[in-house]
Amino acid sequence: MKKRLFSQGWIGVTQTVILASLTALTTIATTNQPSHAEGTTFYCGKSKGIPVTFVRTQDSRKVIIVRWTSNAYFPPPWTAQRRCDEVSRRFQRSNDNGTLKNITTGTLRGEPVVCAGTSQNTGCTSNNLLFTLKRGVNPSATLRRLLDRRGLAAGKTTVDESAGDAINIDFQLYLDNATVEPD
Repeated sequence: MKKRLFSQGWIGVTQTVILASLTALTTIATTNQPSHAEGTTFYCGKSKGIPVTFVRTQDSRKVIIVRWTSNAYFPPPWTAQRRCDEVSRRFQRSNDNGTLKNITTGTLRGEPVVCAGTSQNTGCTSNNLLFTLKRGVNPSATLRRLLDRRGLAAGKTTVDESAGDAINIDFQLYLDNATVEPD
C-alpha cells in the first residue's frame, strides 16, 4: 500500500514538473519572437465605395496603401475587390514575416510586379510578391504614382533609384511620412 501511494505521489509530482516546464518553455518561445511591426495590421476596406488596402499602424494611424479603382487591368475573377483582399493579405504576411522593410519593383514571369524585401535591391519572387501590374507599364513609375500622394511627397529620402530601372522604398520611412486617413 505504501509503495502504491508513493508511486501515485511520484506520478503527480512528475506531471506537475512536466506541466510547469512546458508552460515555461511556451512562455519563453512566445515572448522571444521578433516583433516585426507588432500591432501593424493590413486589411481591405472601402473609401468612398472603392476597395482600398489600408494599414493600421502601431500608433493607431490609418493609412491608405493602394486604392483599387479599376477592374479593367485583369480578367475575371480578379476584380478590384478580390485584388484588394489578396494584396492586403500579402502585405500582412510580409509584415508578419519581417520581410516588409523595403518595397521594390521588378519582373516576375514576364509581368511587372511590386515586391517586399528585407533590403534594397531584393529580387522579386513568388514568395515576396505583393501585386502584379498591367503588362506594358513601367513598374517604378506606377509604384511612385501609387505611393507618392501618401508618403513620398513629405520626404523623398524614402526612395532609392540607384538600382537602375528598379525603385526601392523604405517602407517604415514611408509610413512615418504617410498622410493619415480620417476614421
